[in-house]
This record gives sequence, structure tokens and C-alpha cells, in this order.
Amino acid sequence: MPELPEVEVTRLGLAPLIHGKVYDVQVRNYSLRWPVNPNLKKILHSQELISLNRRGKYLLAGFSNGFLIMHLGMSGRISVVSEKKILMKHDHIDICFNIGGSKKILRFNDTRRFGAMIWTDKNPLGHKLISALGPEPLSDEFNVNYLFEKVKRKKQPIKSTIMDSHIVVGVGNIYASESLFLAAIRPQRQSQKIKKKEIKVLVDSIKAVIQKAIERGGSTLNDFYSVNGQSGYFQNEHNVYARENECCVNCDEKIYLIKIGQRSSFYCKRCQV
Repeated sequence: MPELPEVEVTRLGLAPLIHGKVYDVQVRNYSLRWPVNPNLKKILHSQELISLNRRGKYLLAGFSNGFLIMHLGMSGRISVVSEKKILMKHDHIDICFNIGGSKKILRFNDTRRFGAMIWTDKNPLGHKLISALGPEPLSDEFNVNYLFEKVKRKKQPIKSTIMDSHIVVGVGNIYASESLFLAAIRPQRQSQKIKKKEIKVLVDSIKAVIQKAIERGGSTLNDFYSVNGQSGYFQNEHNVYARENECCVNCDEKIYLIKIGQRSSFYCKRCQV
């Protein structure tokens, strides 16, 4: 499943479409996770894309008459292609732009159809899917005091806490494992027992891991590729994730795999306490 770094990489790749004008919309399958608005073609016709932002794992494409909220789901992919690009089986939606005489297509492909394209004429930050999300991990709002207040009464494992999108968005399974390794904290430790000085290190580690993942183009797992078809390579720098029984990068201890909340969690018994 694409996580925050992969979605941010997608947003950056779509940036050249800003100020492009929509001349056509083709919806081949309206049955995504939530039904696509049957009037989307009429709604977007001749509209200019004026902004492209992200909130958590949602892309917010702003037009003069509203917003298109996009989510990649588990297997979704957005690419920018030419009119000559051959259609694939799961290419469900095309939004066609004219950019200074050059025609480009935003194409949404989703094998499992858990992704979404939701139209709203209201502020998307108030949408029920977005309004209750926690702060962005790279924002100033996500800091040691904030996280310490959130964890100090929680008995659940710290990995589950930082993966809760109501506490902080975008810290998915890969990035939670990597952040906890960098902070030297075992993923199964009870949240309320972690000291404030450790929480500071964890906040800094989350920010560092997310930022580095974005710079590396995300982690190309489960066939994630950028809008230009390029693969990310942060997975080449994983310290613990998917490295069960391999030697720790810091010591000779082997990486262990445990299950936390039915998710695979990787850690080093020696380096993480």
C-alpha cells in the first residue's frame, strides 16, 4: 500500500499539470471504493487545475469550482501519459489536460479498486475522511510535547500508536519500523512507559525517515512507481524492514520479526530497548 512518502512523490510528479485546463474526462469504471461522481466529466470540463496539495495519504486537486480528493488505496497508481499511451486493463479514469498546447493525461489505474476519486465543492479539509486526521509528521505541530501527551496514557505498543492516523498521519508499517530502529526503541514497548527524552528522539527519527523516503522516491514495494514510471529506492536503505534473520547494520545481532496488530514488525534486540 502506498504510504505518505509515495503519495508525496506522486504529488510532486503531478505538479507540471497545474494551470492545465481539462478538455475531457473518461471514466471507464465508476465502482471504486466509493462511487465516482457520474457527472465528473461535466463538472471538470474546461476547468483549470489551480492547486495540488496533500493531506495524509489524500491528494487534493483544486479547481475553481471545487476539489477532487484522490486516494491510491492498496494498489492504485496515478501516471501522466500521452494520448498515444495504450490503455491497460485497470486504467479506470483519464483526466485530460491541455497545457500550453501540449496534451497530457492524468491516468488512474487500480487493480483492486480500493482507491478513490471523490468530488466535493466544499473545503476538502472538512471532509469526513480528512477532518479527524492527526498532524503531518513533518509539521511543527508534530513535536515532542504533542506526542508525549498522546502516549502517556496509552497501554498499546508504541508502534501501534505512531501508526494511528488520528495521532500522526503517514507513518505506515515500513516507516514505523525504520523510525523505531533509528530511535532505538523496541516496537512492542508499551507507549505510556516511554520517557519524554525518548519521545523526542522518536519524533526526530520519524521526521528524518519520512523526509529521506520522499527524497529517495519512496519505497517501491507492491509495484509502486512514480507518475513517470520511475521506481523509488528507499527500500535499498531499510535498516530493519523485511530483513528478518539478516545481521543488524549496527551490530551482529539478527533482525527479528514479530507481529503487532497483525502487522509484521522488525527490530534488533540489541540496538532497540
